[in-house]
Amino acid sequence: MLRGFYTATSGMMAQQRKQEILSNNITNAQTPGYKQDQAPLRSFPELLIHKVENHDIPTRSGFKPRTMTELGAINTGVYVNEAIPDFAQGALRETGMTTDMAIEQVDAPDENGSVFFAVQNGDGEERYTRNGNFTVDGDGLLTTNHGFYVLDADGNPIQTDGQEFDVTTEGVVELDGEAIPLALSYSAEPGQLTKNGQDLLELAEDADELADARAVDGLQISVQQRFLERSNVDAGQTMTSMMEAYRSFEANQKVVQAYDRSLDKAVNDIARLG
Repeated sequence: MLRGFYTATSGMMAQQRKQEILSNNITNAQTPGYKQDQAPLRSFPELLIHKVENHDIPTRSGFKPRTMTELGAINTGVYVNEAIPDFAQGALRETGMTTDMAIEQVDAPDENGSVFFAVQNGDGEERYTRNGNFTVDGDGLLTTNHGFYVLDADGNPIQTDGQEFDVTTEGVVELDGEAIPLALSYSAEPGQLTKNGQDLLELAEDADELADARAVDGLQISVQQRFLERSNVDAGQTMTSMMEAYRSFEANQKVVQAYDRSLDKAVNDIARLG
């Protein structure tokens, strides 16, 4: 009985975690370049169930040996191991702002490969983002909407001295006859990147360094100025998934309540009769 109690409880906890992830996706449905998180459920290690039986052997002593018959495996519950970002390309929308940029990925040598803008966070470390909703700070430097410096191909902040500049489809900022290539980083396995807050992504500790997108054979991208990439959140599908998670939570809750009533009866009624 207790095994079933714990199994149903783990189901409630997993659905609660899934609901939190889906709610965060809905919250960021209008965030440029946001990549929705997926919440796959995984099962706990299986237990192998056996049946113990007695077999009669026609002997004078009436020997009855015990044997074990394998019945099969059973899972002891589920859990959400981690939120996995979906790096699928979002649709582009025109804004008319010169500081807005979007990466349109036309073709890539790897099916799941993805390109990112390189930026510098508050600690001076390199991070990555798909949110091209940039602006210019008081010092004339190109920054993200959170104030992080957008980097050029040499890893330096980009000085624009205002919002009057052009960006080519190759990702080169043209300003007063000067050409400054944006730092565009490519990852063949973007799943190695983890969300770091404020629309930033960082590499896992054991992940390979990102490559210069311009040096990757077979990669075709186009940087669109005055455009932003929409989030890839499907609001309708996400709302449906939230309702499914809520109903699954309720179903597991009813199982827990049923086990609770059974335990209450066993402790208070059956024990009293004994």
